[in-house]
Amino acid sequence: MRSVYFLLISIALVISGCAQTQADMEAPANAIGMYLEARISKDTQTFTGTFCADFEFDALTEFDSFGAVDATLENMTCATDTIYEDQAKVSCSGIMDVVYDGETNNTMDLARFEYIATLEDGEWKMCGYDSSAQ
Repeated sequence: MRSVYFLLISIALVISGCAQTQADMEAPANAIGMYLEARISKDTQTFTGTFCADFEFDALTEFDSFGAVDATLENMTCATDTIYEDQAKVSCSGIMDVVYDGETNNTMDLARFEYIATLEDGEWKMCGYDSSAQ
């Protein structure tokens, strides 16, 4: 009987160790949100820490493209869809309004992209878009 209890306790510990906590699930989504917010606010210092090394060229290109416009995020929320090892897929909702030369030129639905976050140097960072989701 003792061995049955030991086995059940062992199984419970293994399962609880494998389960992802709410904080684990929120971290990739928070990283994507920080990336988007730093990009549109033109916060260079914050922005440079929000993307992975493999996405650097694209991230800096995106950042530069917002230099000539004003943009706002409205009702943005991001949620982690899946985490597999050191990569996560994140979906966001809300809109980004882009204003150029005083006129609203573009309203982008954030839900049209599925974002990829990668765990790099112990932190979740923006690392691109899932092209299969488009």
